[in-house]
Amino acid sequence: MLSRPVLEVAPQLLGAHLRVGEVTVRLTEVEAYAGEQDPGSHAHRGRTPRTGVMFGPAGRLYCYLSYGVHTCANVVTGPDGEAAAVLLRAGEVVDGLALARGRRPGARDRDLARGPGRLCRTLGVELAHDGADVCGDSGVTLTLPAEGEAEALRPRVRWGPRVGLSLAADRPWRCWLAGEETVSVYRRSPRATPIGNSG
Repeated sequence: MLSRPVLEVAPQLLGAHLRVGEVTVRLTEVEAYAGEQDPGSHAHRGRTPRTGVMFGPAGRLYCYLSYGVHTCANVVTGPDGEAAAVLLRAGEVVDGLALARGRRPGARDRDLARGPGRLCRTLGVELAHDGADVCGDSGVTLTLPAEGEAEALRPRVRWGPRVGLSLAADRPWRCWLAGEETVSVYRRSPRATPIGNSG
């Protein structure tokens, strides 16, 4: 499933469970990045030591530091050799709540994994997880919704522009589940350059 085009995979990750150790998060918000054809993607200028994982195989985690501080995680998608990944933006902690609260003291439960940096901190995802196979025995496990659950979630999927980008900011490649309080607040970058809702 993960080896298909990124815009097909992204909405199907909504409702999926990502487990790292004792903590599990149910994903409620993600963003698609289409590699070399996407100016908003880290891989837009091709393969580098940093972005190599994005070029496959599908099912690996691509992790990076945002502003040199917060780890963010993506699930690599698409055919091997073509960079594409889905940023995991937000979710609900459904297992390991006590440990999750300990990792983010003072945060409300809805905010524990609300935002990509918070999600990774809550799960305990670090740069060392870059390249981890979420379909293997890496200690990071992605479980997609069962067919019936996925069908029930489909009417709740919404699409809109990605958050905080200065390039390709208007592409409606962020998707989320309507009615979920864990979905992050949309913030448009003040440096955003409109290019139209292409894609």
